[in-house]
Amino acid sequence: MSRIAYVNGRYVPHRRAAVHIEDRGYQFADGVYEVIAVREGCLVDRGPHLKRLKRSLSELGIPRPMTDAALCHVLAEVVRRNRVADGMVYLQVTRGIAPRDHAWPKGMRPAVVATAKSLRGPSAEMREQGVKVVSLPDLRWKRCDIKSVSLLPNVLAKQTARAAGAFEALFLDEAGRVTEGSSTNAWIVTKKGELLTREADEAILNGVTRQAVIALARKAGLKFVERSFTLREAQSAAEAFLTSTTAFVVPVVALDGKRIGDGRPGPFTRRLGEEYRDYVARFARKGAS
Repeated sequence: MSRIAYVNGRYVPHRRAAVHIEDRGYQFADGVYEVIAVREGCLVDRGPHLKRLKRSLSELGIPRPMTDAALCHVLAEVVRRNRVADGMVYLQVTRGIAPRDHAWPKGMRPAVVATAKSLRGPSAEMREQGVKVVSLPDLRWKRCDIKSVSLLPNVLAKQTARAAGAFEALFLDEAGRVTEGSSTNAWIVTKKGELLTREADEAILNGVTRQAVIALARKAGLKFVERSFTLREAQSAAEAFLTSTTAFVVPVVALDGKRIGDGRPGPFTRRLGEEYRDYVARFARKGAS
């Protein structure tokens, strides 16, 4: 079946989808995006994603392209037309089209693109065996809390990780503290049983999966603290894991070649992984009812 994309008010075949050459997203990375998981045809955590989208648009001074109701209709229609049961929907909003100039003219109309595709969830092997990660200096701009399409440092970091045989790259700030992964949020469990993830400041993106896992951890009565932690703390942790919309909860078993804990996914990570998968399943059942 031919994939279908939404481009500025029209549903078009994916292979023919195109944006104007002077779209500022193309020329300046002047735009934002969201990736939303789809389970059983339902958009998981749609509300928090749209809330974050509005915040990102506001921080960049880009007008909202349409109402939430209209945007939800577009996303649902893209999912339906692509017959996606389990997968993801990608939404991008740029400042729009204008003659190339760093400053933009008044009255610009935002450009909107949405696509959807089927994806398998995290593999059982990944959950059971965990993944390896490497660390790299954080060379990104200072507003990582905005989900901007300007992702070149993230792309280069991910490629470096893959070339090293690792799943992900963890960014380190100038003080040697872990910020986040190139496309994930980072977590550790200390040997005292304390669950840590960096506070949601301007150095990281406040992931929607991150928010859900925090809520699940608190509900389960786990000892949880939002604070920064160093590379050394991460390497000496009892457990470590990553979270993201498409990867869910991924155990980390080695960092820069050093084994985390006993080199296997730990009980906290397994529990939170199961809790999150159950959460997604409940969300899908509720959405389908």
